[in-house]
Amino acid sequence: MFAGTSMLLAGALFIGSAAAVWLAGIWLSDTTDALERRFGFGEAIGGLLILAITTNLPEIAITTGAAVSGDLGIAIGNILGGIAIQTMVLVVLDASLRSGPPLTYRAASLVLVLEGALVIAVLIISVMGHFLPSTLVFARIGPGELLIAAIWVAGLWLIARSRNTLPWHAAGNAPGGQDVQRGHAAEVRASRAMQVGGQRVLLRFGVASVVTLGAGLLLEQSGERLADGFGLSGVVFGATVLAASTALPEVSTGIASVRMGDYQLAVSDIFGGNAFLPVLFLWAGLLSGNAVLPQITAVDIYLTGLGILLTVVFVWGLIARPRRRIGPIGVDSAVALALYLVGMIGFATFAGAI
Repeated sequence: MFAGTSMLLAGALFIGSAAAVWLAGIWLSDTTDALERRFGFGEAIGGLLILAITTNLPEIAITTGAAVSGDLGIAIGNILGGIAIQTMVLVVLDASLRSGPPLTYRAASLVLVLEGALVIAVLIISVMGHFLPSTLVFARIGPGELLIAAIWVAGLWLIARSRNTLPWHAAGNAPGGQDVQRGHAAEVRASRAMQVGGQRVLLRFGVASVVTLGAGLLLEQSGERLADGFGLSGVVFGATVLAASTALPEVSTGIASVRMGDYQLAVSDIFGGNAFLPVLFLWAGLLSGNAVLPQITAVDIYLTGLGILLTVVFVWGLIARPRRRIGPIGVDSAVALALYLVGMIGFATFAGAI
């Protein structure tokens, strides 16, 4: 679409689209919370599916545009690189607390540990699926992509069942954690959104969805032009600049949840979004008619390993609950930040050598 567009115009479109994704994403999150409370579908598996789709519309739009245009590299990079960057949003949320116990100490919950384990599971299957033959496709679906979707749905079902039935003290919630009930921040956002009336909430939800989808497509198209102009591969651009731009709504909503004392919801939103992203490989395969996982490159596998490593660090933080801070962030956030910086230096070296 933007093959003959100037770099200046492509950059302006990219920045404008990122801003639209950010603003519409916040609006979409608030109205989704309101609709979930209005119709009461949040705890059911169908409700969790709907919430996962609506909160990841930018990534869905980018994947759709890339699959239709035949450039799956930028979609794969956005999905796998996006997991690493979205995990680093937890560092930003931890820093926003400024004082007192770190984020993982306050949010500690066995349910969050299960959510982190689900992220690790779908990422491991993504790597394993890479080694399957590319010709192994049934009804436009690769077996690896189908297994990721099945594991994700099964994981959501098990996590939903575990929220109030874990045979641990306080259903898996650690003592001395958050004072408010999990979901409190979503309740507050929902009540604020519903003040305008049910019909206006639906209208805002529809407008935010359309804007998010349109801006996501513009991000993918203008980003492809910028990547070509700067001599970057779609994987590199998708894993860095594009992934960072689509993570902006998570930063805003996460900080809002933290300020309202709902630390578990803030962490759950990150883990939940990360667990859903590999499911988009199935959507990309249906659109392109090809198995996506065999097209994953060595750089993508590197990013997948980085995402797993960062998730493990925060899962450890949720279990060990270190109270010590290093500057404005907790020990686990400091370790994750160091690993991410080293990992991205290695990523830049690795990507430039191939």
